[in-house]
Amino acid sequence: MKKIYIANDHTAIQMKYAIKNHLVEKGYEVIDLGNNDGTSCNYANIGITLAEAVIADTQSKGIALCGTGIGISIAANKVKGARAGLVYEVQTAELTRQHNDANILATGARLIAIEKALLLVDTFLSTEFEGGRHQERVGTLDEYNK
Repeated sequence: MKKIYIANDHTAIQMKYAIKNHLVEKGYEVIDLGNNDGTSCNYANIGITLAEAVIADTQSKGIALCGTGIGISIAANKVKGARAGLVYEVQTAELTRQHNDANILATGARLIAIEKALLLVDTFLSTEFEGGRHQERVGTLDEYNK
């Protein structure tokens, strides 16, 4: 998996560009689906668009950014098969992959520093799903979506 979809609302442009540049330097292909001009926009539409792209491209992951990460993660999770984990700490970035097999990381540009966001992204992308006892729980989520 080398393709990352990234999307943001008007509050997260600076963070989006920092993450995007960071990932490109690491060799990822980054597809930008977000706001680039700073005009007020609808985070719900952006989160849904991002989740649809990640679901259609099963080998990819997504990064969703808004002021808090809350709204865009709720929106992304409305898409069947999306598992957007809202993270603010390294441990939550790790656990959302290990235990929940999240395919989208969501975080808040108004609440965390860019340097921390880069660490969260690196942690999320380098952590594998553990399966095992967690597989049944993720399976329940997948089954509900059918």
